[in-house]
Amino acid sequence: MRQELGKKYSFSNILGNSRKMQEVFYLITQVAKSNATVLLLGESGTGKELAANAIHYNSLRAGKPLVKVNCAAIPSNLVEAELFGYEKGAFTGAIRQKEGKFELANGGTIFLDEIGSLALESQGKLLRVLQERELERLGGTKTVKINIRLIAATNKNLAAAVETGNFREDLFYRLNVYPIFLPALRDREADILLLTDTPGEICKGVRKKHQADSTPAIDALVQYHWPGNVRELENCIERAVLLCDDQVIHAYHLPPTLQTAEETGTQQSQSLGKR
Repeated sequence: MRQELGKKYSFSNILGNSRKMQEVFYLITQVAKSNATVLLLGESGTGKELAANAIHYNSLRAGKPLVKVNCAAIPSNLVEAELFGYEKGAFTGAIRQKEGKFELANGGTIFLDEIGSLALESQGKLLRVLQERELERLGGTKTVKINIRLIAATNKNLAAAVETGNFREDLFYRLNVYPIFLPALRDREADILLLTDTPGEICKGVRKKHQADSTPAIDALVQYHWPGNVRELENCIERAVLLCDDQVIHAYHLPPTLQTAEETGTQQSQSLGKR
């Protein structure tokens, strides 16, 4: 199983021939075998979780847990209980002791996605855990030592958030040990056709296969600005494959947002022939 996970999350499965993606691969390769804290930066849909998987499963902790936490999905009043756990009777409904995400990740890696969404109060509690590598469960008095590697991700500008007082400066420097920026898809246009040529991975649940894209479809794909990045491209190709009957994706198989990009002003300025 560990070998299969290693293959699934190997660097070769992160597609990209562009110079910017080659830089990302180099940075991941350099940091994977260390225990350094990694901060993944980039817009939503650029592949930050995929990068976190690659770092963990190519690290010395690959045989230990990778625990993923979406900080934006946890209500502010439950952050401490979710991350650090709680003791029986700590609050109404706490009928048993529960380990938090940090304890579950002990020996392995914890991935804190959307860390920029944490409230200031929660940021302070997180800072202590990262500094001391120890925690106390909610309602408890016993100190629990933890051995974790931290990978954090955000689509927000944390430096700007520090300036406005929305993010703790000391926590920012604790996280910003080894930043990796995942480029937007519109900034790595050379990879768009590479990604669309691998529908087997993109459309895992679709039992269809396309052989080629028509020239108008290629132009539409390359010229679109992709606000949703790779995730949006995956959805676009999956839809096109479902609609396609002749194994060639045409422009009319693409979502209306791509077909009307020129009319709405969301089209890239250059054409395929100028690249």
